[in-house]
Amino acid sequence: MLRSPIFCLFIFLLFVSCKEQTTISVQPNTHKSEAVFLREKAINLYENKNFNSSFYYFNKSKILFESLKDSANITFNLIQMAQIQQINGDYYGSKETLTEALPYTKSDNNYNAAINNFFGIADKELSIYDDAVFYYKQALKDATDSVSKQSPLNNIAVVYIKQNKIDKAISILESILNKKVLNDKDPSIIRSKSRVLDNLGFAYFKNGNPDKGLKFMNEGLKLRNQSEDFYGSIESYLHLAEFYAKTDVKKSNQNAQNAYQIATKFHSIDERLKALSLLISNGSGTQYVQKYISLNDSIIKIRNNFKNKFAKIKYDSKKEKDENQKLKLEKAENLLALQEAKYQKIVGIIFLIFLGIVIVVLVRYYKNKNRIIRIKTAYDTETRIAKDIHDELANDVFNAITFTQTQPLSVENTKETLIQKLDHIYTRVRGISRENNDIETGVNYSDNLKEMLSTYNSKSTNVIINNIEKVIWNEIDEIKKVTIYRVLQELMVNMKKHSHAPLVALTFDSDQKFVFINYADRGKGAEKNKIVKNGLQNMENRILAIKGTITFDTEPDKGFRVNIKLPK
Repeated sequence: MLRSPIFCLFIFLLFVSCKEQTTISVQPNTHKSEAVFLREKAINLYENKNFNSSFYYFNKSKILFESLKDSANITFNLIQMAQIQQINGDYYGSKETLTEALPYTKSDNNYNAAINNFFGIADKELSIYDDAVFYYKQALKDATDSVSKQSPLNNIAVVYIKQNKIDKAISILESILNKKVLNDKDPSIIRSKSRVLDNLGFAYFKNGNPDKGLKFMNEGLKLRNQSEDFYGSIESYLHLAEFYAKTDVKKSNQNAQNAYQIATKFHSIDERLKALSLLISNGSGTQYVQKYISLNDSIIKIRNNFKNKFAKIKYDSKKEKDENQKLKLEKAENLLALQEAKYQKIVGIIFLIFLGIVIVVLVRYYKNKNRIIRIKTAYDTETRIAKDIHDELANDVFNAITFTQTQPLSVENTKETLIQKLDHIYTRVRGISRENNDIETGVNYSDNLKEMLSTYNSKSTNVIINNIEKVIWNEIDEIKKVTIYRVLQELMVNMKKHSHAPLVALTFDSDQKFVFINYADRGKGAEKNKIVKNGLQNMENRILAIKGTITFDTEPDKGFRVNIKLPK
C-alpha cells in the first residue's frame, strides 16, 4: 500500500535532513523566508489531503530555493511533489519529477534512499517489477539504520510475490521478523511488524501452505487492530478475502466487505476497487458490478484531471520563470545600451575606420578555425576507431586463431567455445560499425536516437530518457542532428568504459532559439583537473563546430554531468 507509516518515516528523515543541511543563502532573507513559508504551507495542505494546492506551493517553493541554490530544500520539495503524483496515479510524471531531483542529491543517503524507494513504487505500480526490485535494493543500500531498511526489504518481498518468486519473498520476510528491532513497542514498529506478518502469511498461502498462511495473516490483522492501524487492516482483509475465495465464499465476501467499508472511510479508491473485484469474482451480485464500473470510471477521470493539472502547474511555473529571466535580461540590456550610448560619439569614427578590417580578419579567423576543428574531429574519430580495432578486436581475433591452433576442433565443447569467441568478435564488429555508421536524420531521427541511447541499458545500468519529444527535430538541420547523435553516443561510450554508472538520466528541452540537453550519471566521477581529455575534447570540438556550448562537471564519487546548448 502506498501511504504506509514507513514512507512517512522516510519523509520525516528528509525533513530533518533538509533543516540541517540548508545552504547559506546569498540572496536577501526575504526570499528565503518566503520559500520556507511556501514549503510549510504546502506541507499543511498535504496533511489535509489538498493535494492539488499542495503540489502548487511545493513547486513555487522549489523555484525560490533554486534562486537561492539551496540543494537540500530543492530535493525535499521535488520528493514531496513526486509523492503527491504517485498518490494520484501519475507514476510516469512522478518518475520525471524524481529524475529532476537527482542532480541535487549529492551524497545524502536519506535523500537517495527516499528517491530510490519512490522510483521502486512507481515501477511496481506500472508492473515493471525487475526495475522496481533494482530501485528498492538501491534504497536498501542507502538506508542508514535497521529501522529504515525494513520498508525496502518488505517492498522487495511484495514484488517477489507478484512475480511468483514465493520462496525468495518468504526468506526475506522471515529474516525481517527475526530482527530484534521489531520487538520494539513503538507504534510505527508495531505497524511495520503487522505488515510483515500479513505479507508472510499471504506468501505461505500462495506457496501452498494455507494453515501457516492463515495463522500469520490472522496475527497480522490482530496486531493491526490492537494498534488501531485501521488503514493497514484493509490489506489484511483483502488477503483473507482472496484466501477464502475457493474454500468459503461467505467468509471471503465478509472480509471483502470489511475491506470495502474501511477503504471507503479512508477514501482509498484502489483498495475499494480491489474489494469490489473480489466480490464480483465470488458471484455476489450485479450491484457490485455497477459500483465497480462507476467507481473505476470516476477515478480514471479524476486521475487524468490531476495529471493534467500537475503538468500545467509545472508548465506555467517554468513559463513564469522564463519570463522573469527575460525581463531581467531586458533590463540589463537596456542599462548596457545607455552606457554604450555615452561612448558611441567618442569611438564612432574609430569604429567605422576599423570595422571593415575587423570583419575581414574575423571571417578569415573563423573559417580557418572551423576547418581545423572539422579536420581534428575527423582525425580523432579515425584514431578512436583504430584504437578500438587494435586494442580490442585484434586481440580477440588473435585469441581465436591461437585457440584453433592449440585445441582439437573435433571435440564438441571446443567447437562450441570457438563459436562463442567468433560470435563475440562479430558483436564487437557490429558495435564499432554502429558507433560510426550513417545516421538517419529524417522523420525517424528521434526514435533512432532514443533506440541508440536505450542500447546502453543493462542489468548494471539504467538509462532514463526524458522529454525527447519536446524538441521539434524537423526544425533542426541535418549536420546538427548528426553532431547531437555522435556527441551523445560518445558520452554513453565514455560512461560504459570509465564511469560504470548504475543510473544515467538524459533530459531534453528547447525554446524558440536553442536546444538544451542535460546529461547526469551516478558513476565514479573524477577530479576536474584530472579528466582524460581525448573523448571529451572530441565532443567539445563537435559542439563548437556548430556554434554550440558544452560544459562538464564532475567530482570523485559524485557522478558526471554535461550541459549542452546549441542554436536551432
